Amino acid sequence: MTRLLIVNTRAGDGDAAELLEEARRRGIETHVLGDREDPAEAARAADAEVIGIAGGDGSIAAVAGVAAERSLPLGTRNHFARDLGLDDPIEALDAFDGSERRVDAGYANDRLFLNNVSLGLYARLVHRRERHRRRRDTLARARALGTLLRHRRDERITVDGRAVDARVVLVSNNAYELSLLSLGTRDRLDEGLLHVYEAHGLLRPSWDDRSCASLTVDARAGSLRAAVDGEPELLETPVTFRVAPGALTVLLPRPR
Repeated sequence: MTRLLIVNTRAGDGDAAELLEEARRRGIETHVLGDREDPAEAARAADAEVIGIAGGDGSIAAVAGVAAERSLPLGTRNHFARDLGLDDPIEALDAFDGSERRVDAGYANDRLFLNNVSLGLYARLVHRRERHRRRRDTLARARALGTLLRHRRDERITVDGRAVDARVVLVSNNAYELSLLSLGTRDRLDEGLLHVYEAHGLLRPSWDDRSCASLTVDARAGSLRAAVDGEPELLETPVTFRVAPGALTVLLPRPR
């Protein structure tokens, strides 16, 4: 069985030497993404029966989309991996010889997401931060955070035809623990439900929460700025969100 680990050193601290060395010691093929290389294209071109991905949540979601297309088992590292209980990247390599588990995948139109899609202020922050990063602006983070304080109005959106007056709308694949504007963990990844969180207020936000299998978000504009698994995306409206229960097969280390 051919096993491949794709590594995105641009995510996190970028120090993957130990992980790569251990993977090779175990006979796992490795591929380090180049500066402009697309993780999905690297996965699609791979002749492997099992694919693992070490990188940010955006890289993981991109490779997960290919794994779902080809019905390949997937191993991960990052927030999605954390919610699976894979906190240590070296120990997570045990998953290549582990057991399979079926988990849900979310879709925003045809775009797969593993964690969540954010609309509103947080999405605007992510888009602005990305623009400054591309310009190599050292003040990017401070300027992006300043968006939260300066911007008083967001795109006016509707959720299933209902006008929403919220600074942040978060659509998640399964339920999160939420505190202020930060995300906690998910107890389940196989609930078969989306959760829609609406944040009201800024300094002391309160969250409205409801669950559903699908929903539609629309706006007057033909597109909405979004953060999809933390990555800036422009989604064409209306955006149809749905959950695909058990659509993705992941590998987990066997209990010891």
